Amino acid sequence: MKPAKTTEIRGDRKSHLLGTLAGGLMWVWSLTLRYEIEDHCGVSNPGSISGPLLLALWHNRIFALAPAWRKSAGKRRKVVVLTSASHDGAMLARAMGVFGFGAVRGSSSRRAVAALVAMKRALARGSDVAITPDGPRGPRYRASAGIIKLAQSSGRPIMPMHATFSSAWRLKSWDRFVIPKPFSRVRVSFGELIEVPRVLDDAAFEAERHRVEAILLAGTDDP
Repeated sequence: MKPAKTTEIRGDRKSHLLGTLAGGLMWVWSLTLRYEIEDHCGVSNPGSISGPLLLALWHNRIFALAPAWRKSAGKRRKVVVLTSASHDGAMLARAMGVFGFGAVRGSSSRRAVAALVAMKRALARGSDVAITPDGPRGPRYRASAGIIKLAQSSGRPIMPMHATFSSAWRLKSWDRFVIPKPFSRVRVSFGELIEVPRVLDDAAFEAERHRVEAILLAGTDDP
């Protein structure tokens, strides 16, 4: 058996169909939820932020935050989402397409350089880039270095996105994926922008990674 090519982007008709169905379900499900959105950086206000952002959210918050973004700031801002090059990544890309989001395929283990280049190009075109820094395989709530590298090289700030829930199911997946129960309240927060210096030594880089991780962790409500 030949080893999988690290540059291969996977996806087939089944994953595309399942992703589209999942995105449609997320959208319909979101119509039952009571969203309360707090915008601490003004991203929801037209013209308040100049240039694109790096949107940071934990992997298990995707179900709630994709519709919330689309219902608020996403109506006026273009977004591409980083998803893995696997079949699961193809499904997620299709699901996000239901909300009008584009996709960049890649991860730290496959197509990392190509994905980084594609994200920088998206930012140059004026699109926000959404990243789950603990995805696609975890560990849960452990921010990878990729988002810090992208913030450094692009000069664009990171906007943390938080979601807490009045009532929700948490799946037994690696990330304890969160699905808010129908008609429950979802509190969404768009956090203050995080600026990452362009030049960092190893210790300062790790400190920045830890800072972003801590800010995202502060917005969780896990039991």
